[in-house]
Amino acid sequence: MSAEQSVAATKNLRGVNCPMNLVYTKVAMKDIQPGEILEIILDEGPPINNVPGSVKKEGHEVLSQTRLEDGAWSVLVRKAG
Repeated sequence: MSAEQSVAATKNLRGVNCPMNLVYTKVAMKDIQPGEILEIILDEGPPINNVPGSVKKEGHEVLSQTRLEDGAWSVLVRKAG
């Protein structure tokens, strides 16, 4: 990851079910500036299947989705301007 893509904030949402993981993601997105990157950690299943698509619908850019060793997912999202 380049300096241009450094993560501004991380939100660990392991164990948080839908739709609260999306609510917490929206709150975290409000705390960063347009163009900054939020890392969200999501569980396998409905969270990784739903949250990235929802943030895309809101105009944000999903930069990557990476599976972690514990089965959770790291998702990098750039906030829309």
